[in-house]
Amino acid sequence: MEKLKYQIEIDASPEKVWDVLWNEKTYSQWTYYFSPDSNMVTDWEVGGKTYFTDSSRKNGMVSTIERIEEPKHLIFKHLGELHNGVEDVDSEKVKAWNGSLEAYYLEENNGKTTLKVEVDSNDEFKEMFDNGFKKGLEVIKDLSEN
Repeated sequence: MEKLKYQIEIDASPEKVWDVLWNEKTYSQWTYYFSPDSNMVTDWEVGGKTYFTDSSRKNGMVSTIERIEEPKHLIFKHLGELHNGVEDVDSEKVKAWNGSLEAYYLEENNGKTTLKVEVDSNDEFKEMFDNGFKKGLEVIKDLSEN
């Protein structure tokens, strides 16, 4: 597994960038490049459940929050998949990437925020992450600055 890294500087406070990242209205705008109908459902609890799903909320990923300190960092640990509303955290397919991390770090410097994203990936998903984060980070920047 490889750790992919992405970064962008945003002329906005960490609080504003955090809101754009995780607000229900703007989340689907920047994650559009991963999935045009993406949603995130979470209890915001460390060790709790977070689901990254399509609009039906029956297909996607099962994750948990590993660490959170608003508005400084949020780290997800991916546990498995959701298919037709059924969680799979045990299959051989899932075991290939189970436990991988997706981390968001926000650092303030002179009124600007540097957003850094690190995600564990295998070769199969590298192109999707590269495309999704490069385009998605530009959307986050635009939404945060305007």
